[in-house]
This record gives sequence, C-alpha cells and structure tokens, in this order.
Amino acid sequence: MNERILISGAGIAGLTLAHWLARHGMRPTVVERAAGLRSGGNGVDVRDDAVTVVERMGLMDRVRERAADVHGIKFVDAADRPVARIDLRDDASVEVMRGDLLALLREAAGDAEFLFGESVRALEQDDHGVTVAFEHSPARRFDLVIGADGMHSNLRRLAFGPEERFLRHKDHYFAFADADAGPGEDRWVTMFNTPGRMAGIYRSGNHPQAKAYFIFRSGRLDYDRGDVAAQKRLVAEAFAGQAWRPTAGLLERALADPEFYFDALGQVRMDSWSAGRVALAGDAAWCASPASGAGAELALVGAYRLAGELAAAGGDHRAAFARYEAAHRPLVDRKQQIGPNVRLMVPRTEGGRRLRDALARLPLLKAAGAIERRLRARTAEPLPDYRCAA
Repeated sequence: MNERILISGAGIAGLTLAHWLARHGMRPTVVERAAGLRSGGNGVDVRDDAVTVVERMGLMDRVRERAADVHGIKFVDAADRPVARIDLRDDASVEVMRGDLLALLREAAGDAEFLFGESVRALEQDDHGVTVAFEHSPARRFDLVIGADGMHSNLRRLAFGPEERFLRHKDHYFAFADADAGPGEDRWVTMFNTPGRMAGIYRSGNHPQAKAYFIFRSGRLDYDRGDVAAQKRLVAEAFAGQAWRPTAGLLERALADPEFYFDALGQVRMDSWSAGRVALAGDAAWCASPASGAGAELALVGAYRLAGELAAAGGDHRAAFARYEAAHRPLVDRKQQIGPNVRLMVPRTEGGRRLRDALARLPLLKAAGAIERRLRARTAEPLPDYRCAA
C-alpha cells in the first residue's frame, strides 16, 4: 500500500498533500526546517481547479472570509499621482494571504505527524522503501518520500542532483516584507517604476498590515542565500535615491522586518518529477516564478492529483507517479509561459513604461483576461474526484 509517506516542506503543496494522503487512508509525516508555519508572505490566488480542490477540503468558505480584498494595481508617478489602473477583480477566484492559507491547510492536515525544526540529511532507497537520515532525529524508514520544499529544494538536491541543473534565472530579483500602512491606497497595489525597477505597496482591505514589494532587473548575482544582511544591502543599493516619495520609508521598514524575503525570479524545469520512491511537488518540481501568479494554484492542484493517483493505484508508486505527472504537466507548462507579466510590472525602458501605462488606461487587459478564463473553462477537463477511504 505504501502507507508511510514522508513529506519535506510545510508549505501549500506539503500541507495539501498531507490532508489528502490522510483522507485516502495513508500515514503522512511532514518535516519542516523552520520552527513552525510561516505566518507572513504575500497574497496568493486560489483560482480555477484550485477552487475545486479547496471546496473538496471543506475550506472554501473560510478562505473567502479571509480574502485579501484587493481590487487591482495602481501605477503612480514620482509625485504619487495615479497614472493608470488595472482592475483585477474576479468573482471566480480568491486572493488570500499566504500565511492565512497555510493556517487553514495546517488545520485540515488533522492527525498528520509534524517534525518542525528538522530537515532531511540523506536518503537511501531500496526495493522496499527509503531510509531517511535527519539532521537531529534518529533515522527512520518510509515507503515513499515527497519533496515539497520550494524552489531551492533540499530533497530535490539529494534525490536528483544540484539545483543548477533545474533552476532557470529569469533576469530579475524581488523582495517583500511588512510595511507601514500609511502609503498607498486601501485595497490596491500601488506601484512606481523607473527603468528596470519597481517599488510598491500592497494594501489589503481585510488586513491592517501592508506589504512592501521591490523588484529589479539584473543578471545572476553572486551572493550567499544565507546572508540576509547582504541581501538587504543589494535591495538598498538598487533603490537608493529613487524619486518616489514613499520609497525611503518603505525601504527602512522592510529592511527592519525579521521576515524580510529576497530571492531571484526563477523557474524550475525538470524532465521528470520522480526517481524511484521519491517524487516532487509544488515549487520543488515546477516553480513557475512569482511573476506567474500561479504558485498556489499549481501547488493545490498538483498535491491533490498526487495523493489521488497514489490512492487510485492502490499505492503502486510507479503507476501513480507517472499518471500524476501526465495529468499535471500540461497545466504547469501553460503557467510557466508567464508572458507579459514581468514587462507589465517592471518595464525595461522609459518608453516601455509609458506604453504600459497607456495600455493600462484601456479596458483591454481586463477584457482579455475575462475572455481567456471563459475559453479555459470551456476546454478544461473536470478534475478527477478520487474516491476517499475516509
């Protein structure tokens, strides 16, 4: 049956997978390097088939109660005057803060075992299972191991090789952190651009805490991912002297936030998401980059499919992993085509910024998005309703 399943990572994919594996009668254990769930993070979208997954988990009403209630994006000039807006409201989807979604998913994981403050040190597979060595705890035996530990996955490195083989740099870096709620407009993401730079503030309608965002265009930078002070220096240098009046205050508050987050815009590209008794899910397998806006959708749907295929195959991991990948990869391939998103947020030139603002003042983008959603809904195959053991 392959009932004992270790999940590395307590993010959206890992927690969703724990819920569905338990629902299907399996025994998931979640190992997470952090001491607990991350309470912060940015807004994430629950849309399309992800709505179906969350509804089947019995969480959709609670997700809607916690909706961020953000109307769209407002672009401003250096004097903080609005120059264009893009209304992104869509009744068929919900934007929710990542920390709020994680809390609901953790509750839904029920009796799954959790090992916080722990990580996997080594794996050894054989025909009957996987021996897992941990950093602090005694080694344990599992039937299967799933890596759901993000773009810089430790599990992927152990089972598939170094991340340089799979991670594709997308020529931008980004940071976000908590910010004072004074600047910006309530229920809007306010953005200011100079060529290759964007500073912005996210003002949720349902949360008093605002978020500061910074994105800048750059080739690959040589820095230590564990050195937060160096990362803060990179952001401070990239936005020093920016003309938008709120920038200095946003930077000061963001750089003081203990949960300051910095990384490259990157994508994970892999020919296969499984190797023997080890498989990957979420950003560890297919990160489409934050610019895609599809991270939560892909994580929720992928985890649902992986658990469902394991149940449908009676625990036959070879058959289940193959079916999971065949079913989910078309959606991943589509979402990794991020199109004009980055160019809309961070125009490379001043002329590009003026063109973006002119287009944003027209109703074309919202109409095009609505047409795309309708076409996708007509052609999409229904999400399988896997039979649950409980």
